[in-house]
Amino acid sequence: MSAVEVCKLVDVPAVGALAVVVDGIPVAVVRDEAGDLHAIRDICSHADVALSEGEVDGCTIECWLHGSRFDLRTGKPSGPPAVTAVPVYRISVEGTGDDAVVLVDTAARPL
Repeated sequence: MSAVEVCKLVDVPAVGALAVVVDGIPVAVVRDEAGDLHAIRDICSHADVALSEGEVDGCTIECWLHGSRFDLRTGKPSGPPAVTAVPVYRISVEGTGDDAVVLVDTAARPL
């Protein structure tokens, strides 16, 4: 499978996350403080809640429930209570300006 269009670029917060579903998989499309886009499984590996509802700090996202933090580039937790990484996916942008769309490939080997 190839990348799937999930949203328009303007729909992603300047710093924060947008929850989408790609082929039945919950994914958080996240823009970090540097403006880079990331795609990460939208389920905390510790508490089974949406990461997209958490805060973005630098290149991490924090689970709102118990404070687990995950690296947006690797999915690895930076400390307890989570000890298991969450999958991250390839993400790309096509087009320019307000017409730009975000594509996510969940079929590719998670990064």
